[in-house]
Amino acid sequence: MTITVQFFLALGLIIGAAKGMGYISYRLHQPAVLGELLAGLVLGPTLLNLLGDAGFFADSDNVEAFLLTFSELGVLLLMFMAGLGVDIPALAKVGKPASYSGLVSVFVPVLVITPVVMLFGYAFENALFVGILLAPMSTSISAQVMLELGVLRKKEGLTLLGAALVDDAVVLLMVSLFLAINPNGVVVGEVSHSVIEVILRMIGFLVFGMAFVWFILPRLANFVGRLPIAEGCLMFAIVSALLMGVAAESLGGIASITGAFMAGVGIGRAKRGTIERVERGIHAVNYGLLVPLFFVSIGLRANLRLLDADLLPFAVILTLVAIVSKVIGGTGGSLVGGFSRLSALRVGIGMISRGEVALIVASLGVNLGILQAEEFTVIVFVVIVTTVITPPLVRLSFQEPRPSSTTLTPENP
Repeated sequence: MTITVQFFLALGLIIGAAKGMGYISYRLHQPAVLGELLAGLVLGPTLLNLLGDAGFFADSDNVEAFLLTFSELGVLLLMFMAGLGVDIPALAKVGKPASYSGLVSVFVPVLVITPVVMLFGYAFENALFVGILLAPMSTSISAQVMLELGVLRKKEGLTLLGAALVDDAVVLLMVSLFLAINPNGVVVGEVSHSVIEVILRMIGFLVFGMAFVWFILPRLANFVGRLPIAEGCLMFAIVSALLMGVAAESLGGIASITGAFMAGVGIGRAKRGTIERVERGIHAVNYGLLVPLFFVSIGLRANLRLLDADLLPFAVILTLVAIVSKVIGGTGGSLVGGFSRLSALRVGIGMISRGEVALIVASLGVNLGILQAEEFTVIVFVVIVTTVITPPLVRLSFQEPRPSSTTLTPENP
């Protein structure tokens, strides 16, 4: 088979397996992303090692490279959709507790996880990067459970959604700053080695970039939406995400996913009709093809067989630290924001799960040579465990205490 046909075969098998496992995951009351990630582990070197079958994939290295490159488009559009979903009015309703929860729940994991990773012999740069990528939560998982329980629009649910926006924005800035300063010598764009110059360049791009996406991009989106162009809004959204991603790296020296996120925030300020057409179009393209491919590609690159007796203690301890630090951060931030202990604990528990953003940043770290195969596998392990345990813990936290079955009756005379 030619390499093109091999690519088509791999793509068909991967998308089919991803959607099938996603459905099974949904039926088990777990998020579809977990099933897609597990599909990658099944197809990858952990179990079947699909691309290693020379009978079907003689050019396995090139096929895998094509798949990974193609999946990166899904990463950009996923971050674009995250930016598109930023709801400023809803955030304002729970601004104080959401802001505190989002900020504290980012910095506590970073401050706790970094030294723990260093205790296992990793350099400070690697440990810091792991701390940053394990700081963001997976909003979709906890939000889905809260929606099922009918509490998503209560103060805990709204705070969780608002904190997720702060959470993602802060983590993206930290990732961009980390990559811009380049503590381990990885080149991102053409960043100067002067820390001050790097920071000024980054701030300049964020200021002028946000001004562009805030005032100009929504007007351009509305204008394109009125033109007789087939799927004009979808085309404009994809082009905006791609070009802002390029501009973020080449001009600002920061991660391309930050630029795509900014583009989503800007187009999110367009007219409702324009936004709906963008959401409908990108949702179909992304979740029908690109996002499943991305999450399967994570599993294809991870090899849980590497979790031997030497690495497993690190994976288990990192998972426990990731859980505890997020609960402490989310609970503490909510308490400072004025919540009761129970409500604050509910928010903290809702922040345990790691998902899309953590995997995106981890994938970026592998591509840039910051993370090695062992570290990447441990990250995938943490994501899987935290994803599985969060739904039952959230349900338990909202369970009302049962009244005592013992009733007091007056003594018989």
